[in-house]
Amino acid sequence: RSFASQTDGESRLVRVLREKFPRASAIKVVDISGGCGAMYEIHIESEEFREKRTVQQHQMVNQALSEEIKHMHGLRIFTSAPK
Repeated sequence: RSFASQTDGESRLVRVLREKFPRASAIKVVDISGGCGAMYEIHIESEEFREKRTVQQHQMVNQALSEEIKHMHGLRIFTSAPK
């Protein structure tokens, strides 16, 4: 799917993540619930994750999206620090 056809939910999550992770080099959000906004897959590459364990990285993302998560059924998170 092209960037232009992002759902409202996807672009809202990208906006929130850009704000919370200003040093992110890549943020990708995909609605994997068929567009209804119930489940998302999130990929973030950010300097903020360097030297943190995966569980800590995921906690940072969960914290950043705490309000949005209340309205979701599920979330798949993939995080990494830039190589």
